[in-house]
Amino acid sequence: MKTNAWRVFAAGACAAVLALSGCGASDNNAATGSASGTTVKGGTLNVLLSSTEMDLDPAKSQGLPTTTNGNIFRRLTAWKITDKGETKVVPDLATDTGKSSDDGKTWTYTLKDGLKFSDGTPITSKDVKYGLERSFADSLTGGLSYHKTLLEGAQDYHGPFDGQELSSIETPNDETIIFHLNAPFGDWPWVASLAAFTPVPDGKGPASGYGKLPVASGPYKVESNEAGKQAVFVRNTYWDKKTDPVRTAGPDKIVFKMGQDTSVAAQSIMQGTGEGKNSFLSGFVPAAQLAQAQANPSYKKLLTTSGDGALEYLAINTQHVKNAKIRQALQYAVDKKAYQTASGGEIAGNFATTLITPGIEGREDYDLYKADPTGDVDKAKQLIKESGEQAPTLKLIATSAQAETASSIQTSLKRAGVKVDIQTLNDDVYSDTLTNDKGDYDLAISSWQPDFPSPYANISPLFDSSQIGNGNYNLARYANPKVDALIKKATETIDQTEAGKIWAEADKTIMADAPVVPLIYSKNTFIHGSNVTNFVIGNFPAYPDYTQVSLASAN
Repeated sequence: MKTNAWRVFAAGACAAVLALSGCGASDNNAATGSASGTTVKGGTLNVLLSSTEMDLDPAKSQGLPTTTNGNIFRRLTAWKITDKGETKVVPDLATDTGKSSDDGKTWTYTLKDGLKFSDGTPITSKDVKYGLERSFADSLTGGLSYHKTLLEGAQDYHGPFDGQELSSIETPNDETIIFHLNAPFGDWPWVASLAAFTPVPDGKGPASGYGKLPVASGPYKVESNEAGKQAVFVRNTYWDKKTDPVRTAGPDKIVFKMGQDTSVAAQSIMQGTGEGKNSFLSGFVPAAQLAQAQANPSYKKLLTTSGDGALEYLAINTQHVKNAKIRQALQYAVDKKAYQTASGGEIAGNFATTLITPGIEGREDYDLYKADPTGDVDKAKQLIKESGEQAPTLKLIATSAQAETASSIQTSLKRAGVKVDIQTLNDDVYSDTLTNDKGDYDLAISSWQPDFPSPYANISPLFDSSQIGNGNYNLARYANPKVDALIKKATETIDQTEAGKIWAEADKTIMADAPVVPLIYSKNTFIHGSNVTNFVIGNFPAYPDYTQVSLASAN
């Protein structure tokens, strides 16, 4: 699976993209943030971002259904945050989340009545099919690819621009769309919520340039999109709230202001100057402004911090560190408290023990290696002795942005007699080293947030043996036939309660082999203006839900 803007595999890479995105997740217990419970209609909401361009082509997007493009695009299904902060998959364009048949290999959807694009034309099943087929075009890369591995015949399909259709997507009439998969897949309703399932008027989405002013299906349409300046969303008069269970469409206009200095933007939001009170920063609060806001009660109330989310972990290359006792020793030798401190303190996240991240339905909380957060050096030394080997010398690769966290790992392992040599690489070399076929490292610090709230998106990309090398993210180079079988079984189990039990077994089976050391579940902190309300972060993902944000006053 490819990395994306909010599921970044390396902590160093995460640090590099904070202005645009995040690597954390959200509150374990309930939705957090400024929520009034009511939606005021009207006003102009500003979203401040550091990027200088917005390509809104859904075929190329890895965007969350709840962030930027969630207000202009609808899909077959959508995400809804409950009052308890839980993220559920719900019907969006479709009447339900999908009916499965053929033991989960076939999924059928029926569109709601009265759906229209922003140009007034009806949305049909053929538009959903065409939108999805566009994502296979060689000229439209970068989007999430789950459907490309699941649909029958997809490996030989290259999009609709040469007149070809994908026969595993059927549209027997304008209201019905049927997907034929190559294997049962219980999480298909979540996949159907991703950007590639956005309808595009049949035959009207060109192979290039569509992302500037795409045809909308949500409550807003794109009025203008000028690189380096701003993109303006205005109301789509053809959107019908009665068909949409998710989006509130509060502001009359949403303006995405590009090329912002995040420190200056955060300062204007805190002080409420100019348009600051009606704005929020799309990325994380810069360190200096975060410290300033935390020290000032008036500013602190403008902050919203997610709960425990993305897993930050130490990957152990199991093809190099083959002795399980040594890997288990590292579980006790690592000082998670020192790592947390190096990451920014308690606000960076709470200590991790499991592989499935908080906010994922069916997750079981457990700890196979119980110890104080500072570690258990004596236990680590005992396990090294039991291994029959000497304490090893290990190479930890890192980027310059990971200097402090890498140093914390080096220092803590030294206490158990394990020597760590840190090799600092530039970002491109670092990424290639982690994901290529060679695997020239022993240790690496990484971070992972799934693309949708399912254990599948947690476990399979990181621990399925098919995901080793070749650009994939099994960074521990971990291969266990039993785990592969559990992943397959859970993936093909349609009953999600039963699937959850299998995923929990897989989680514990993997941790018994100790291919990674869970470090923390990272948190993200955002800032919004004093007139911004319904700025809510649920259990998943680690971002405010843009489809809910409104203004307390339309003035």
